Amino acid sequence: MTPGPLAGIRILEVGHILAGPFATMLLADLGAEVTKIEPPGGDLSRQVGDAYFASINRNKRSICLDLTTPEGQARVGELAADAHALLVNLKPSVIRRLGLTYDALRRFNERIVCVAVTGHGLDAGDDPAFDYVIQAATGVAALTGHPDGPPTLPGYSSVDNSAALTAALGLLAQIVSGRGGQVEVALRDVMLAQLNYRASAYLNDEVEPRRMPFGAHSYYVPAQLFPTAEGYLALFVTHDGFWRAFAGEAGIDGFPTMAERAARRDEVLAAVTRALGADTARGWEARLRPLGVPAAAVRTLPEALDAAPEMIVRAGKYRLVGSPVRVAGYEPAYRPPPGLGEHG
Repeated sequence: MTPGPLAGIRILEVGHILAGPFATMLLADLGAEVTKIEPPGGDLSRQVGDAYFASINRNKRSICLDLTTPEGQARVGELAADAHALLVNLKPSVIRRLGLTYDALRRFNERIVCVAVTGHGLDAGDDPAFDYVIQAATGVAALTGHPDGPPTLPGYSSVDNSAALTAALGLLAQIVSGRGGQVEVALRDVMLAQLNYRASAYLNDEVEPRRMPFGAHSYYVPAQLFPTAEGYLALFVTHDGFWRAFAGEAGIDGFPTMAERAARRDEVLAAVTRALGADTARGWEARLRPLGVPAAAVRTLPEALDAAPEMIVRAGKYRLVGSPVRVAGYEPAYRPPPGLGEHG
């Protein structure tokens, strides 16, 4: 079997629940050797449920250490001496108290990369910074939902997952540099960065973002969810070529340019809604896909998983979603999640 692109990279993980463990699992899927350092009671996600734990901890080793003891601290130093990186997601005060920063570990390994995933930064205190709290604090919840209804949340852990991807990128970037050092990823900063064009519109043109019905895009028209004869259709028309193809199939005249469609948004949305009422969401998807028009019927998660069987993998007794990174010639082994302290 072809080794993974990260074969030979040794990563330590200390943390709980989602952001840190998901980041290191993505790296483990690509061949890194990830050792999960768990406290005597284990990662808190073990308490949520076995399937939950498996979803973010496959392909790892587990050792059990009490980092509050001299013995635990000594063992972390030994592990750090032979590791390329340590990724930790805990409160800043706990990270420092347990000696899980680069300044604390460089005496064991000058080239170790230490990644701290926190709510607001290592020097910003211990204010609670869980996923849904950050969505509320950064404006994400205020952008989600119907304009006449309350703010809402997307229904999955968008902050933790986004922070995990960012942390994995930061970790690899510092390893590639050949230098050790401290890398910080703050949940707040990740979400503000992902509001890129919304934030830029406000910072440069003082345009305050507002919620629109059916999650409509602030620039592109039509780009949102639409009701159909049965079900909802996501339509995402980002340039005039897409519009010509869609309008021809839907029998809509006029509005040939993006500028005109943006200026006459309400008229465009009314025309599109009328046209889409003539068929089902699945019917429109089948009609528009051959034309290259970005459109998809709204599916439930079970329906989406059924439609993507190639993404479902086996890791021991668990069926899980596989790695989103595909490397030619390499197939992850997908080992099951480790038992607590399984590897000594």
